[in-house]
Parts: sequence; C-alpha cells; structure tokens
Amino acid sequence: MATVTTTFSMWSNQYINGQWRKGDSQNDYRNQNPFDLSELVKIKLASIEDVGVAYQSAAKAQKAWQKVSPGERSAVLKKAAEVLEKGRDEIVQILVAETGSSFAKANAEVDFSIADMNQFAQLPFKMEASVVSSVIPGKENRVYRLPVGVVGVISPFNFPLYLSIRAIAPALAVGNGVVVKPDLQTFISGGLFIAKVFEEAGLPKGLLNAVVADINEIGDAFIEHPLPKVISFTGSTAVGKRVGEVCGRNLKRAALELGGNNVMIVLEDADIEQAASAAVFGKFLHQGQICMALNRIIVHQNIYDKFVKAFKEKTQLVKVGNPFDPSVFVGPLINKKQIYKVQGWIDDSIREGAVCIKRGNVAGNLMEPVILTNVTNDMAIAKNEQFAPVAAILPVESEEEAIQIANESDYGLSGSIFTRDVEHGVEVALQIETGMIHVNDQSVNTESNIPFGGEKSSGLGRYGGDWSLEEFTTTRWVSVQKEKRPFPF
Repeated sequence: MATVTTTFSMWSNQYINGQWRKGDSQNDYRNQNPFDLSELVKIKLASIEDVGVAYQSAAKAQKAWQKVSPGERSAVLKKAAEVLEKGRDEIVQILVAETGSSFAKANAEVDFSIADMNQFAQLPFKMEASVVSSVIPGKENRVYRLPVGVVGVISPFNFPLYLSIRAIAPALAVGNGVVVKPDLQTFISGGLFIAKVFEEAGLPKGLLNAVVADINEIGDAFIEHPLPKVISFTGSTAVGKRVGEVCGRNLKRAALELGGNNVMIVLEDADIEQAASAAVFGKFLHQGQICMALNRIIVHQNIYDKFVKAFKEKTQLVKVGNPFDPSVFVGPLINKKQIYKVQGWIDDSIREGAVCIKRGNVAGNLMEPVILTNVTNDMAIAKNEQFAPVAAILPVESEEEAIQIANESDYGLSGSIFTRDVEHGVEVALQIETGMIHVNDQSVNTESNIPFGGEKSSGLGRYGGDWSLEEFTTTRWVSVQKEKRPFPF
C-alpha cells in the first residue's frame, strides 16, 4: 500500500487576490476520502462577497497581464507544467485520496494536464492581427484577436485536475484573468492545488483565484457576476442547461462540456477479443465516472454471445478495492447517492427484461462491476448516463439498427466503432451524431491538439488546441481610413 505524503491540513484556505486566507462564509465543508469516509481537511467556505473579490482581483490583474509579451506568458505556462511534473507524486496521492482514482487514472490525469499546459503555451503567439480588404477606397480593415477579460471556470469531481486545467491554462495563455470554482468534493485537486502550481510558476498575484463555495449558499452569483465574460462549465447536462440559461440571460458566452451516453458499436466483422478488452477499459476506468465512458455497448447479434463471454471473462480480471493499492482498477464512487441512483436503474432494467449475468457486492462507496445483457435502448440503464461500473450490452440485428440506436440518445459526446474494415468504420462513425468517435478504440480519449466537445445535449463549444483560442478570446474590427473619404455634407 502507498502512503499519503501530502499534508491535507495545508489545504484549508481559499486562494483569493494572491493570498491564502479563510473564506468569509459562516459554513464549513469537510472533505472526505470516498473509500473510507475519513476526513481529509475542513475548509471555511467562500461567501458571495469572496466571489466578488476574486473576480475583481482577476479583472485588475488582467489589465497588466494582457500587455505581457507572448514569450513571458508562454514561459509561465511551461514553468507551470514543470512545477506540476515535480509535484506529480503529491497530486497523484491527492487524486487517489480525494477522488477515489486508481494510480493509473491519476497519473494519466497528470499527463493530460501537463500536455495541455505545454500545448496552450503556444497560444500567446497566435494572438496576431490580420488585415482584410475593404470595399471603401483608402481604407484598411484590421481584425485583432483579444482576451475576453475574465473567465469563470466551474469544474467537476471526476477528472478535477485535468478538467480545470483544460480551461484555466488556455484562458491564462491568451491574456485573461481566471476564477475557478471546483466541485466541493474535490476542491483540492480541482482548484487549490492548481492555484499553488501557478503561484510557484510565477503567475502574477491576483490573476488566478480559486474559490471553494457551496452552490446552495452562493446560488447563481458565480455566473451572474458582471465581470466574467465567459463561463466554462464541465458537468451534468441538467446543470449545464441551467448555466447556459443564466449566461444567456446575462449575455455571457458559455463553453459547456456536458454528459454523455456513449456507444461502442461492435460490427459483425470485429475482432471480438480486442473489442472486449477495449470495452472493459472504456467502461470501468475510474468506476465509469467519466463523461466519455461507455454507457451502451451495441453488438451485432451474430457475434453477441461470443462478445458477452469474452467481456465477462475480462471483467473478472478487474480488481476492485482501496485505490491506494496500485493493482486496483475500480475504486469507490464519489458518494453514496450515486450508488443508490444507479442501483435503482439496474433494478428497473431487470424488471424491464434485462438479464444480469454479473452483479457484485456493494460495500460503502465500493461497487463491483455489473453486466446487463439483452438491454434495449428504452431501459433505464441505457437511457440515463451512469457514472458507475455498470455495463449495458445491447444486441442488434444489423449495422443500420446499431446506428439508429446510437443516435436515439439526446447525448452526443464520444463513441467507438469496432470493425476489421477501417474505412468502413469511418463511414459508420460519420453517421453517429457525436462530437468525437474512435475506430477500433474505446471512447475515453483526449489529446491536447484535438477539438474536444459534444453535440446535442452533450454541450457547446470545443476545448483543445486552437479551438480553445476561439473559446477564450474575442475579435475586434479596427478600420483605418488612410485617404480622405468623401461625405455628402
């Protein structure tokens, strides 16, 4: 067993206006280890007034930061990546203790975050102006790319480090100030640790703020505050719709990466063993608590039984337990509420005709993998996004039926196609209404230079590479009349 090396008591302060200080709320929050429910640290929460101070601080510091040379801004991003790498052991321990991550998942999350920082270190050099022709004689049209000013970031509990950095890093790189509000359950890895990384990297004080606040106390204040021009939200579709509604009402831009009901389509000619291996990984990684995780595994009837057999055999190899054991792949769910919800969906689906061929024990927040076969698209376990280790395997009689079933969902985030004919796989992939899809791979993929985002109820906008440039900047048209223009007066 590994030993926690971080001192959790050091994470009891907010990071506002370049200072580590107590929140002004009258309420505390106790951060718990989801595996054994032990208390990690208690923090005094941020108040609505604290949120306002954080935004004001970011706005004030942003004015100077915007004028900093691209080379200097890039250097801070690169330095932050170095600081994160040096702190890998500590943040991995935090991720395991705070989120229930396995060591493999926690290290992957650190890798993704470092890659993003280095990728986004290129963005300061892409803030160039362009000249566009004019229909008016003697006029020069210039189009400038500028930071929006201040960005508010709301991040979730499942990949807290990466999904915060994915928005914070590009927003800072292009010259914005940032306030991040991480999920309460993972406020260290999703907010405070990141603030510490950038502080050590030399980011000007006040530019990045991390507020740990309870939505029940602050309501919509984080979104409605007049200073942030863009709100970046990653989380559930229900909450994302609320964020989008509030942003629209206040004429703010919203970047939303929401839920998924992702499919793996296993065509008749697929390599069954390879598809089953990929499906086990894509379903059970981080207990299935990933927006890109496989929710529905759609398999051609002619190979259905063979696939189910292979999938079940490989699932037996998945070790469940304390995530501080490096051999554990499935650790605890984030809280008991998640377990109660998905257990209800399992029971409902069985009553509706699904066959449960594997249903392990539930102990505390630990839930052993569940496999349901003969699932149909109208069953609870297929209709709802499950953040749990539950595999729903749907039989279909044709490729056309598989595509139809895939597209019947309101979601469209990620997906997967397995076939020996790669180009045909691409043809099928292009018929699936989703933002991302992978041929002969599982659905959990992210790369720093690739557009990440969904369609339909899975969100708006794209993160990654130059697509993040679009999310966190604005354009301004400046025309220059170099010759006297005649007017009728």
